[in-house]
Amino acid sequence: MRLLLIRHGQTPTNVDFLLDTAVPGPGLTELGERQAAALPAALADEDIELLYVSTLTRTQLTAAPLAAARGLVPVVRGGLREVFAGDLELLPGHSEHGQEYMRTVFAWAAGDTALRMPGGEDGAETLSRYDAVIAEAAASGARTVAVISHGAVIRLWTAARADNVDVPFAAARPLDNTGVVVLEGSPADGWKAVSWQGAVVEPAGESGPAGERVESAAE
Repeated sequence: MRLLLIRHGQTPTNVDFLLDTAVPGPGLTELGERQAAALPAALADEDIELLYVSTLTRTQLTAAPLAAARGLVPVVRGGLREVFAGDLELLPGHSEHGQEYMRTVFAWAAGDTALRMPGGEDGAETLSRYDAVIAEAAASGARTVAVISHGAVIRLWTAARADNVDVPFAAARPLDNTGVVVLEGSPADGWKAVSWQGAVVEPAGESGPAGERVESAAE
């Protein structure tokens, strides 16, 4: 299966650099609406058969133009929601609390899944809910599936599940709004990242999450 993991369009809390992860969350800014409107053309070469979104409003608004262009009905799944910030909700993403959020996320990706976000989920719970939706999509038999989700959880899941993406690679590369990570594979055989925001994936293995652009991560 070809899997397109797409971050939603810009929201007001993205502009303010806040850790915003609760359901249903805000809608899109005017720029976010334009980003969503550009998705059908950006993905014109992808033969998308299924479209998944999270329970957060911003993913559903981002998906709307693509769904209309392809005649698809988005499948809403709570498992695709952002990494829940818990006690860190709505705190500044570029603060010490934001750094704690991202350190926790990448600790999970590195294998410390028993670690718990303050007031939130642990890594095993977060990865399990995302895995379940990807497994559902794979079981459908669709050859290409688009998933509109969230920045931190896309980076987490890809670093944890793709054979050729490590934590330093994902930590050094925040996803832009409507940025796309393309993977190929299956839950049984594993996953390989083909591209990250249009660039061929070549894991760097150089830098870690310290000093990372946290403000663009929890969205």
